[in-house]
Amino acid sequence: MLSIAQEDKLDPRVKRTRQLLEQAFMEALEDRGFQSITVQDIAERAGVNRATFYAHFEDKYALLDHSMRQMFLQEIEKRMLNACHLSRENLQNLVIAVCEFVKNINSHCTPPQVKFESLVETQVKNVLYELLLNWLEQVETDIPPETATTAASWAIYGLALQWSRSKQPKPVERFASEVLSLLTTSLKLAQTA
Repeated sequence: MLSIAQEDKLDPRVKRTRQLLEQAFMEALEDRGFQSITVQDIAERAGVNRATFYAHFEDKYALLDHSMRQMFLQEIEKRMLNACHLSRENLQNLVIAVCEFVKNINSHCTPPQVKFESLVETQVKNVLYELLLNWLEQVETDIPPETATTAASWAIYGLALQWSRSKQPKPVERFASEVLSLLTTSLKLAQTA
C-alpha cells in the first residue's frame, strides 16, 4: 500500500486514473453495495476499460483496501494527527476521528455487509497501529509498544464500530472521553503524557 506522500509522487495520469476508479467505486458502493459491484461496473463508471482497472488494482478487494486506507489517512492528515505526539487530547481526537469515519463509511453500505466491514476494519486498524506505534515509541512505558499499540488499535476500532451501530449514539465527544479513560489506564498515559 502506498502512503499519501508516495501517492503524491505518482505520475499525474496514474493519479487521475486511480482517482477516477476510486470515485466510481464509491458511487457503485452507494448504489449497489459491495457484494454486487463488479470490476466491469467500476471500469464503466470510471470511463476506462477492464485492462486499465487491472493495471492499477488486482481486483475490487484491492481497490477497497486502497480506498479505505487512503480515505482514513486523509482523515488523519486533515486533523493533523499524523504530525502529533501521544497526549490525552490527541488520543481523544483520534477516537473521534475513528468514530466519525466508521459511521460515515458504514452509512455507504446498508444493510451492513460483513465482508465489507471486515475489509474496512483491517485498513483502519492498520493505520491506527502505525500511528499509535509511532506515538508510543516516543514515550517510555512499562508495556512493549507493539503490545500496547495492538490492544489500543483494536479497542478504538471495536468501540467506534459499536458506537456507530447504536440507534441513539451518545455525542461523539462524550463517547470519546469514556474511551479515553479506558485507553489512558491501559496505556498508562497518565504517567507518560
